[in-house]
Amino acid sequence: HVQLVESGGGSVQAGGSLGLSCAASGYTYSRFCMGWFRQAPGKEREMVAYIYTGAGNTEYADSVKDRFTLSQDNAKDRLYLQMNSLTSEDTGMYYCAAGLVGYSGPHSHAPKRCFPEEFGYWGQGTQVTVS
Repeated sequence: HVQLVESGGGSVQAGGSLGLSCAASGYTYSRFCMGWFRQAPGKEREMVAYIYTGAGNTEYADSVKDRFTLSQDNAKDRLYLQMNSLTSEDTGMYYCAAGLVGYSGPHSHAPKRCFPEEFGYWGQGTQVTVS
C-alpha cells in the first residue's frame, strides 16, 4: 500500500521561498517516477516537476524553471521541492505523486521521461499561498 505524505506548505509573500517535502512508503520498486503537481482554483492540475529515480533525471514546467528545485534523499523515499522567487501564480494545492509502474533491468538505469498519465499514487496535498 503506497502512501505519500506532503508537508511544508504555507503562506509566503511574493518573492519569498518555501520548501515542500514528500515522504513515500510502501513502494516496492526502486526505479520509478516521482513528482509534484499543483492545482490552482479554477484551473486544471498541472505537472510542476518530476524525477525518474532510475537515472535521477528531472524535468520542470517552464513556469517554474530556474526557480524550483527537486531533490531526493539517498534512500529515495523522500522527495523535496525547493521553491524560490514565488509569485501569486504559484498559489495552489501541491500534490506529491508517484508512478503506478516501477522499472527494473539494465535499461531502467537510463534517463526516462515521466508523463502525467503515469502517475497514479497521490498524496493528500499541501496548500501554498503566495500574496
